[in-house]
Amino acid sequence: MKPYLLIGSLYGKKYSGGEKVEIQQVHQSNEDLITGLIDQYWVSVKKLAFTYVKDWGLAEDVTQEVFIRCYRNLDQYRGEAGYKTWLYKIAINRCKDELKSRWFTFHQIKEKAGKRTASAEQSFLDRQRKKDLSELVLRLPLKYREVIMLHYYEELKMEEIKLLLGMNISTVKTRLRRGKMLLKSMMERSPE
Repeated sequence: MKPYLLIGSLYGKKYSGGEKVEIQQVHQSNEDLITGLIDQYWVSVKKLAFTYVKDWGLAEDVTQEVFIRCYRNLDQYRGEAGYKTWLYKIAINRCKDELKSRWFTFHQIKEKAGKRTASAEQSFLDRQRKKDLSELVLRLPLKYREVIMLHYYEELKMEEIKLLLGMNISTVKTRLRRGKMLLKSMMERSPE
């Protein structure tokens, strides 16, 4: 299912997905703007959400909620940062809310209990996946993981990360450096 269909139902318009809509801040209806934002940022917002919630289905739900909130609050967009930064801020806040929720906590505990009884084959597959750098990044503490993901995977500049997370540039740099050091030590400890 295309993400446009859910958002499109908010304003009674179907989007075919065939044409590319350029994002312009001037002389553009909210419907065209949200369609352009979805075209341009859906995948990256979903990937960002996954780095927090570590579940693709839940990341999809969070992404839909992000664009619904974006549509409903377009009139509150101040233009101080780009749309990407604004969407990421909404996504990060929504993910953090999700992580705090009881539902998520319950399912995480349930999932960890299920992993304890995993078969030998599953254990082998788990060890193999841990070799992958992205898995190591996901195991980092949130404060390091979010900075590394935003800088390296989403290719945001330090200044954009500073605005997005609401912290000093020196804090961003420190967390990035410490996160890389943790990744390095994790890679050295990882079985070959």
